[in-house]
Amino acid sequence: MASRLEGKRAIISGAASGIGRASARLFAREGARLVIVDRAEDGLEETRKLIAEDGFKVATRRADAGSESDVAGLVDFAVSELGGLDVVFANAGISGGSWFYNDTSVEHFQEILRVNLIGPFLAIKYAAPHLIKQGKGSIICTASVAGIRSGAGPLAYSASKAGVINLVQTVANQLRGTGVRINAICPGLIETGMTQPIFDMARARGTERRIGQLCPLLRAGQPEEIATAALFLASDDSSYVMGQALPVDGGITTSLPFVPPKV
Repeated sequence: MASRLEGKRAIISGAASGIGRASARLFAREGARLVIVDRAEDGLEETRKLIAEDGFKVATRRADAGSESDVAGLVDFAVSELGGLDVVFANAGISGGSWFYNDTSVEHFQEILRVNLIGPFLAIKYAAPHLIKQGKGSIICTASVAGIRSGAGPLAYSASKAGVINLVQTVANQLRGTGVRINAICPGLIETGMTQPIFDMARARGTERRIGQLCPLLRAGQPEEIATAALFLASDDSSYVMGQALPVDGGITTSLPFVPPKV
């Protein structure tokens, strides 16, 4: 059986840990030629080593996802290194800050938007022309269930991810007829570096079993479960999927959050 990304050339940002790392390893196993990107050099090198242990080679590039010059240089590097480009996974993101408007600084809000929303915009701006020229390709952006409805993340983070969803929907219509697809993934509660404090505190309190209790699946997710969704959207298996925000969330977006009664 052929690998699902055989011959495809891809960029994955935010690859130093979590969802980006899991996706990079999976994409490599599925035959993709990769440039992996992050601004955390140590984590990026660790990802490269793990992929090498899996038996594959990848190129690395340190870049800030919210810097226009960095992203322009990254895309040029990837096209040169890989001989072209087929897939862009704009996954890099940051969180933190208050859940409340009256306790959120303008500076923090701007930084969240710079990385989480301007970052995907820049990836689209500089990668799309290469994909359009060849008449095919897939752009994937990491959004969040926090971008679908309130209550799943801090204020600035949630606003930025709602922006990613609308960005994807808007650009999908601007790419009509080009053969280039764009979609978003909306992870739920996934155990990554970004969410690790939640898991650590629960384990310290002895309440780990309650993590994910608001989801119908009654558990949190793992980065590998988001990576498989990214693989689907990167591959030709999703050839008729366009402009969608795909929740991978254990079912939490099927209903407003609630505390289930004891049984």
